[in-house]
Amino acid sequence: MEYRVEDVTPIKRTVHVDVPAEEVTASIAATVAIYSRSADVKGFRKGKVPMSVIEGKYRKQIYGEATTDLVNTHINEIMDELKVSPVSGIDYDGAESLVKGEDFSYSITFEVMPEFELPSLEGLSVEEEEPEVDEDEVQAVIDRIRNQMAELKDVEEKRKAQDGDVVMVTFQGQDEDGKPMDEVRAENFELTLGEGQALEDFETLVKTLEVGEIGESKVTFPEDFLNGDLAGRTITMRANLKALKEKNLPEVTDELAQKAGGFESVDAMKEAVSKSYTESRKQLYRSQAQKRLLDELLAKVDFPLPEAMVDRHIERMINELTGNLERQGKSLDSTGKTEEQLREENKQEAEDLTRSEIYLLATAKAENLEVSEQELDFFFQQMAARTGEDFFQLKKFHMDNNLMFAVRDRLLADKAMEHLYSKVEVRPIPAKKEDAGDAGE
Repeated sequence: MEYRVEDVTPIKRTVHVDVPAEEVTASIAATVAIYSRSADVKGFRKGKVPMSVIEGKYRKQIYGEATTDLVNTHINEIMDELKVSPVSGIDYDGAESLVKGEDFSYSITFEVMPEFELPSLEGLSVEEEEPEVDEDEVQAVIDRIRNQMAELKDVEEKRKAQDGDVVMVTFQGQDEDGKPMDEVRAENFELTLGEGQALEDFETLVKTLEVGEIGESKVTFPEDFLNGDLAGRTITMRANLKALKEKNLPEVTDELAQKAGGFESVDAMKEAVSKSYTESRKQLYRSQAQKRLLDELLAKVDFPLPEAMVDRHIERMINELTGNLERQGKSLDSTGKTEEQLREENKQEAEDLTRSEIYLLATAKAENLEVSEQELDFFFQQMAARTGEDFFQLKKFHMDNNLMFAVRDRLLADKAMEHLYSKVEVRPIPAKKEDAGDAGE
């Protein structure tokens, strides 16, 4: 076998392979020999069937398998000699099967990682915000705990519903023609007013009612409403207030702290809340600083992106979107966009992710970083704990579906990012208040 490599682009290779007739014949003979060991042909004992009979009876299967085995053997040899690892599937261009006594030629095409020089880290620094938690944030969490543990009691006075009340309401939507809408109706729907659990127009309607009263008004759905069929539409909503309850909030005592999470005291509960905020914000700010560092490094290099890697990220994004929609009983059609439009919308983010992945994997290679089997197992143990799935089944699924390389690359990229971060000066700065958010929840 002889081959020559054609550099189609800096990241695409085509290998042209020429196989002499002798090797073709030998490959076919070897496959025939394998078949002869177990072939069951009437009139002959197993293992004693003449080769010519075997070849004649199983010709199509033999020649097909011989071709596949020969090409796979060559691909392994070529990849080993070239010392490359394709980042895409290998496209095969050749005849369907070998022909005994004839030369055989074919070509394979695949993408590889781009080659580029990593910039120096000397003199680089990055700012990392220091996490801060104020008393108001801690108190807000305590208030939510009180709200969640509140006792409900019927409102005895005759009054209309108001923010903070828990209501039970039956409602029915009517379209522009006055026809009932099955997708906008519910019996004894419970919600707390004033917490954004329902559309503002709907809550406004409910707050005009006393228990037993029926009312109706126009309700407009936002343009970005999850149900695309309702987005932007204005319908008539008819509501019947069935029950009205108010919350009896518990006092902030050590007993509440014990019930809320097994804390010894209110102070211990507040300390735990503060620590949770601090730890999550620390991780958030570190992640943000790492991204700024990586963006700065990426701005110093330029390399082409393998289409296969970009496509993998796009596929993952669309699969995640599909999964989220299915959990809501919807499909991609509900977005009002074609799959091609969704692919185009996600392309830029996929390219950014691919660029970062390539840079980090190049760093890992340059620094001889590796991912151990123990680290892989720890990853699947964490995934199993998070999803409730079996550790061994998760790992087997990834192995059976050729997904282990993606997991390994992900862990390797994370390790490379930590390595880069350890090599630059990290300068702590006060946190920006607007970045705090609800990181501790």
